[in-house]
Amino acid sequence: MGVFDGMNISSSGLTAQRVRMDLISNNIANVNTTRTEDGGPYRRQVPVFASRLKDEMAKFDGKNQEGEGVKIKEIAESDEPARLEYNPEHPDANEDGYVEKPNVNIVSEMTDMISATRAYEANVTALDSAKSMIESALRIG
Repeated sequence: MGVFDGMNISSSGLTAQRVRMDLISNNIANVNTTRTEDGGPYRRQVPVFASRLKDEMAKFDGKNQEGEGVKIKEIAESDEPARLEYNPEHPDANEDGYVEKPNVNIVSEMTDMISATRAYEANVTALDSAKSMIESALRIG
């Protein structure tokens, strides 16, 4: 493991948590969007994270699976059903008067936001620790 590997790993975590926060913000912004370009209500988006391996061949032979941080594998849409709300005057209401609302739950989004914030802070702390160790090593030499 090199001198800057810890910093690279922490920076990948920072990037991943920033994307997660962006998706949470987008979900909250679209909590009342009943019509999208695809038709139907907005669908909650969540990031799917995967481990980055230093040596991509290691995942095939099972040896030296040294991690090199995290990557965003995909941005998936939640498969939870849409909420139905009775509002016959709404332009997107069906023949029974129900409107399909996005499957975004504000409480779970806020919980995810707190979790993403804590993970971001943990990565900043790890980055600061790596920087301090490098500075100490330079002072010794």
